[in-house]
Amino acid sequence: MATAPAPEGILSVSALTGLIKGTLADAFPALWVKGEITGFKRYGSGHLYFSLKDEGAVLGCVMWKGRAGRLAFEPQDGLEVEAFGAISVYEPQGRYQLVVDELRPAGVGALLLALEELKRKLAAEGLFDAARKRPLPRYPARIGLVTSPSGAAVRDLVKVLRARWPSIGIVLAPVRVQGEGAAREIAAAIERFDRYGRVDLLIVGRGGGSLEDLWAFNEEAVVRAIAACRLPVISAVGHEVDVTLADFAADLRAATPSNAAELAVPSRAEIAQRIAQWRSRLERAARLAAAERRRRLEALTARYGFRRQEEVLGHLQQRVDELLGRLHDAVRTMLERARERLEHIASRYGLREWPRLLGTRRRELDDLREQMDTAVVQSVLTHRTRTLALADRLRALSPRLVLERGYCLVRRPDGTFVRVAATLAVGESLTIEFARGEADARVEQTRPGGKDGA
Repeated sequence: MATAPAPEGILSVSALTGLIKGTLADAFPALWVKGEITGFKRYGSGHLYFSLKDEGAVLGCVMWKGRAGRLAFEPQDGLEVEAFGAISVYEPQGRYQLVVDELRPAGVGALLLALEELKRKLAAEGLFDAARKRPLPRYPARIGLVTSPSGAAVRDLVKVLRARWPSIGIVLAPVRVQGEGAAREIAAAIERFDRYGRVDLLIVGRGGGSLEDLWAFNEEAVVRAIAACRLPVISAVGHEVDVTLADFAADLRAATPSNAAELAVPSRAEIAQRIAQWRSRLERAARLAAAERRRRLEALTARYGFRRQEEVLGHLQQRVDELLGRLHDAVRTMLERARERLEHIASRYGLREWPRLLGTRRRELDDLREQMDTAVVQSVLTHRTRTLALADRLRALSPRLVLERGYCLVRRPDGTFVRVAATLAVGESLTIEFARGEADARVEQTRPGGKDGA
């Protein structure tokens, strides 16, 4: 029990409060305090008044206008923060309080604040500019992976890559993807791949996690390594909702590691379908070319007629030979181009099974060419046979054969044929054409004939 002091030792309330204030100021000149904001108020003067609380206590705080104006975030109730300042006493009410000089979010809030500051810095340097983004190779032969060797992400990447493009080459750079030193390992792996130069594309990433788990991909070293890499880079960090600074620096952001593998390589099934379409177009083009040449041959035959049969037949034979040669050349050229394209794709993209497939396709194309050659030759021979038969029929009807049997043709000087003797005049000159040779004659006398040539 305290004893009563002498009257001369009695202190006023102000004096005692001043002593307490001095004692607290000496005992707690500067310290960090962590707690949750409650009762936050911003006055028109610019000063901030609030309290920090935890499970067991509440501490009043004040932050003067000059310090509050430099805050990089807006304080609010419920936000966990870390406050730095000195303990003082508000004498009019006799209560102690923390005069805050610095205030920052605690835990995740601090990480987000640091992340936003680094993002602004790197964006100002142009590391996230769209003009820097490079297109991905359409058919990469080898892909580099920068990820953990034991996580689910690497299994998903390899599974999808092999399923879509079985012959793809995969080179793994095993790294830690979280914790102390993870960012240095990731950045170093990217730089090694850049020097290695034997891959066409990089995939950098990991599976999902919290902000702290993914933090290595927000580190400045990793972002700068991605931006400086000469190889195209796909960022595949976390799930679709997770966004890191590595995503902004990469040439392409994938929603998940599996999505990164889908974006990196084409589907073998789609390529096979495309090749089948090429083959169908080639066959259709060859058929149309043969039909067009046949149509032109028939039109040529119909246009020339049979005024001079031997000349016409010789011309047609020459034309047939010419068209047949051009058709063979065109088909051979189309087949060679198709084979070269297939062989180019096989040699460029390292398709393991394509040599055998190309051999099969080449044999099929050879069979198709042989069938086409046979069909064209057969069609030409058929038309030639028909043409010769028509020529024989025309020859049988030719008046020349009649002359061979002893008949002759009589023509006036103007070239018209004489059919009736009564149309002639005595003394008129005529030309008589025999089977071989002609003779000039003059009419001495005409005699009428009977009906029907009698």
